[in-house]
Amino acid sequence: MVPTLWGRLQSRVLVLGIVGGVWTILIGPLLPDGAPLGTTYRVAFTVLATVIVLGLVWELLYHLLQQFRWEKDWPTLFGLVTGINEGILAWIVVSAVPLLPDGVELSPLGFSVQFVTTWLLVWAIQNGPLRAVFPHWRFDGGRFA
Repeated sequence: MVPTLWGRLQSRVLVLGIVGGVWTILIGPLLPDGAPLGTTYRVAFTVLATVIVLGLVWELLYHLLQQFRWEKDWPTLFGLVTGINEGILAWIVVSAVPLLPDGVELSPLGFSVQFVTTWLLVWAIQNGPLRAVFPHWRFDGGRFA
């Protein structure tokens, strides 16, 4: 069974929230933005939350596009490559919408390091260990509950 829309939404929120959250905590001090650590974490978690929320909208669009495919699913590589358009939109939203505190600027390098490493880690975990640890995840349409 291919992941259903509801399963993909659940997977995105849970894996990005848990794995992405732990990864953000680990790489926060290493992000090259030159700000105090508290500010760096605030910016990093704002970016992560933005990616999660925008990801829900992306999943609706992906679901619509998948309806034109015979098997109603993406090849695995498409899941990796979608990070490009999702990263660009996340950068635009976080840069344009006043989500960050006054006087705090988003570093392009810091954003890129966080987004790319988080995206690759989450993609690798969803396509590897997650399927081994939760073997029924795929048969349940990607749902956890």
